[in-house]
Amino acid sequence: MRFIFKTSYDQDIRLARHGGHVFWYGLLVAFLLVAPWIIDEYWLAQLTFVLIYGIVGLGLMLLAGFTGQFSIGHAAFLGTGAYTQGVLTNMGVPFPLALLASAALSAAVGVVVALPALRVKGIYLGIATLSFGFIVEEVFARWESVTGGNAGLHVKSPQLFGWSLGSGEGFYFLCLVVAVVATLGILNLLRSPTGRAFVAIRDSEISAQSMGIHLARYKTMSFAISAALAGLGGALYAHKLSFISPDQFNILQSIDLLLMVVIGGLGSVHGAFLGAIFLIAMPQLISMGKDWLPAVVGQAPGLQGLVYGLVLIAFVLFEPLGLYGRWLKIRTWLQLFPFYRKGLFKRQKSFTKSDRLR
Repeated sequence: MRFIFKTSYDQDIRLARHGGHVFWYGLLVAFLLVAPWIIDEYWLAQLTFVLIYGIVGLGLMLLAGFTGQFSIGHAAFLGTGAYTQGVLTNMGVPFPLALLASAALSAAVGVVVALPALRVKGIYLGIATLSFGFIVEEVFARWESVTGGNAGLHVKSPQLFGWSLGSGEGFYFLCLVVAVVATLGILNLLRSPTGRAFVAIRDSEISAQSMGIHLARYKTMSFAISAALAGLGGALYAHKLSFISPDQFNILQSIDLLLMVVIGGLGSVHGAFLGAIFLIAMPQLISMGKDWLPAVVGQAPGLQGLVYGLVLIAFVLFEPLGLYGRWLKIRTWLQLFPFYRKGLFKRQKSFTKSDRLR
């Protein structure tokens, strides 16, 4: 009996539940470690952006996917981290301290946003965060003595223990380490009582409160952690671009971030990185597809927005669980083949439709 209890406990605390996880995640880690030597500089830069957006996506996924809080102003936290990192680095503050300060200040801003937003939810919370995003963007543009205003701010290359990380390979490995640490931190947080409280609030605030969960405390905590991860990603984003300006953190950036987690798959850590891959790869696919389209369509200025809108509508209607949900269905089909039944996911679809009517 004791042996059975110990085995169950070990399964709960292990990140890799079986040998298949160990193999495939090990293969992924091996690829990421040798990527600088097997892909060219351009694709390495795109992979670096995937890691940066993945870090930001983890924070937004925690807020929207696991706590059920709607945010359309997340670019404000991204910009707060970017400008904090840029200003402190240019002042000569060591890179690790500037990185921690970026995350801490973004978390503090997240708490400021969360406190007045505790009494609203749904679309009203989205409008509140949208308004905050406009305010922060205006602060970036008007506070010229610190941010440089609309002229922008140049950011120095990061220095870590005397080593310059301005090269593509060095900065890529820095982003990889931060992404791995952030992912492991989120995974462990979600398995803790705090993470389970977040999920309980997402499923039903009334039920969570009846179980003794303090809604204001955990919602504020979720906003703070989400903003801290966005600030962390913003700090790396500033170093990667070497130049930041207020128009990089506008409403369009917030919509892109929300689009990233919805298409990746709300409520899954994998979805944050799948959505980041989509966000980086889609413009490349659109630019390649322009050559095959008529000139009137291919050269239209709003083509990218149109494609994004169509893709989002298609996912909301036909695959609400996003890319990760589609992968789960494919994996289930492969596991059950040839005994797969056509109506296997019918219950999940009907639940999703009824859930929209609440």
